[in-house]
Amino acid sequence: MTSKTAEANGDSPAAVNLIINGGAIVATPSMTLVEAAWHGGVPRVTGVSCLESVCGSCRVMLRRGTEVTVNLACQTFVEDGIEAVFLPPQATPKHHYEIGEFNDSWNTLARFHEIFPEAAHCRHCHGCVRSCPKGIDVESAIDLAAAGHFRDAGEAFLECVMCELCDSACPEQIAPAHVGLFCRRVSAHYRLRPPNLIQRLEEQRKDRIGHAPRDEHE
Repeated sequence: MTSKTAEANGDSPAAVNLIINGGAIVATPSMTLVEAAWHGGVPRVTGVSCLESVCGSCRVMLRRGTEVTVNLACQTFVEDGIEAVFLPPQATPKHHYEIGEFNDSWNTLARFHEIFPEAAHCRHCHGCVRSCPKGIDVESAIDLAAAGHFRDAGEAFLECVMCELCDSACPEQIAPAHVGLFCRRVSAHYRLRPPNLIQRLEEQRKDRIGHAPRDEHE
């Protein structure tokens, strides 16, 4: 009897036995890995994940027999015998810049390579592509950024949730997720924001002016 048939008949579905962070966990087939971790009381995991594959915090390494992969725990269902290890956050990024200092688009490509010198040395090993839980063609986007096509590269990273699994997979330490963030920032810096955002910011500006304290001497 399958778990779906068991649920339809009102019976309890078969238990799924797996390992999370070295501990044995018993879960139901409908659970994701992060739900199984919460249910099993795995230490330091109870506050992780938004459950919607948006925050990128539930990074896991998975072992199925001899196969090792990475993914987000909130979008991976439990499997019998699977081993999962929740990965710690990435270290503080080493690529630093102030977007307000970019006042001449002619120098942006040169500045990019000063900030991300590793981007020109991509090995095209496909590690970043295989590790991306959102299916982004990370490698091609890095090539676009390295060639100065920042808008196209930024759009390629549109689904990025900054889980930084691609950063962990890169042998050249390119930090692809942060390259994507740079591309989106610099593209927005040099062009008008979307009209709905402009309108909302203008409403906030007017509201702030309306509530600003008046000088008593006026």
